[in-house]
Parts: sequence; structure tokens; C-alpha cells
Amino acid sequence: MSDRTPIIAGNWKMHRDHLEAIQLVQKLAYHLDGADYEGQEVVVCPPFISLRSLQTLIQSDKLAIALGAQNCHAEDEGAFTGEIAAPMLARLDVRYVIAGHSERRALFGETDEVVNAKVKAIQSHGMRPILCVGETLEEREAGRAVEVVTEQLRGSLAGVRVADPESLVVAYEPVWAIGTGRTALPEDAQELCGAVRTELASIYDADTAAGIRVQYGGSVKPGNVRELMALPDVDGALVGGASLSSEDFALIVAHRR
Repeated sequence: MSDRTPIIAGNWKMHRDHLEAIQLVQKLAYHLDGADYEGQEVVVCPPFISLRSLQTLIQSDKLAIALGAQNCHAEDEGAFTGEIAAPMLARLDVRYVIAGHSERRALFGETDEVVNAKVKAIQSHGMRPILCVGETLEEREAGRAVEVVTEQLRGSLAGVRVADPESLVVAYEPVWAIGTGRTALPEDAQELCGAVRTELASIYDADTAAGIRVQYGGSVKPGNVRELMALPDVDGALVGGASLSSEDFALIVAHRR
């Protein structure tokens, strides 16, 4: 059995205003109270406008929920209208920042080089990157899934040091499964998450790779989370739509249907 601490993170994307965010986390805390979620990390990644409100809520109620952000800029400050810098997030006690989500890569043109710069910025301010990698349906059908994912890993982690393996999280998210209701078969999820860990051992070393947590993402819900979490190289989930329901997200955290 792995000693890696399971991590379940909810990516809310562009949903919920700050009042709705407060209500959602309050309800989530209620549902998690007494649930079997000790010994793992629970993270919520709301839109930027809700971070301060949730920081206050989490601190005042001493909730066992970590705050995450969905993105950041690679520079610490500057003339980048509409962007948010890593040190700004760190001041709000953000612990995790998503980098390289497929929507950022596809819709905003983020390359591995851009993602790499963001990962370094996140680390430099004491936060933990959740680095997303994954293949499209066309790439999978062409038999290139492992090749694509390992290339993304190498490019996004170039020059990135990992002193503490748990300071880096890698989320394998097959692009064709995000928001579609389709989920990778357990054997496919294990194959790619295993390939991620093998590549991490090549980039770093076997011990470091054994300690880095690998999440699965892509239509994770209460009905499939237990099967996914039972896979040897899956240490958690990056949850999209289901994280917008406090009941469903709590069931996912507890690995229950």
C-alpha cells in the first residue's frame, strides 16, 4: 500500500460567485464532518474572485480544506492586464495552483514552455503545482497517448526541482473525458498514470517518482471514484463538474457511491 497522501481537488472552473462559493464550502464541510476523509487532502479551486472569501471562511471555521487556484501568471508583477501573479495567491494562503489544464492549453494557447514557467513561479512562492497532462481523442486513437503525455511532462517540468515529492502533483486528464461524461477504463487510467510515474522516475529518480502524487481527472463522480482510487498509481482525483455539488464531492472524497 502506498504511503502517498491521497488528494482530491475540485476545479470549479468559471462557476459560482463569491456568495455561492461560501455556501458551497459550508455545505461541503457539513457533509465531510464525520466522513471517512481523514488522512487525505481536500482542495477547492474556485474562481479568483472567491479566494479571499473562502480564505476567511476556512481560517475562521478551521476547516480541513485547502485553498487552490485555477491558474496564475509566470511573472511576479507587471503590465499584464487581467492576470493574477503567484505572490498574490500566496498572500491569500493558496496552497495549490493548477497549471497546464487542457482548457488553458487548447483555448488560450499555453505551450509546455508557458506551463513550465508557471510551475516554477508557483513553486518559488511556496505553493504546490497541480500539473495537468493528457491526450486528445485523436492522439489516443493514433496510439500516441503515452508519447503525448510524456512529452508534456518533460516540457512542463524542464528544470523544475522537487525536494519534497508531495510538493508536486501531476493530474492525468484525458482531454476526451473532460466534461463529456466519458471516463477512461480502469486499465487505461492505470496505464497512463503508470506511464506518468515511469517518466517522473526518468526525469528525477525512482524514489522521488514513488512519492509524487498522480491524480486522475475526467468525469470523476461518486459512481466511479472507488474503482479509480483502487488503482496502484492513482493517488487522487481532479474533479470538475461533480465538485460543484457538495453532496457529490463529499461522496467522492469519501470514495463512496
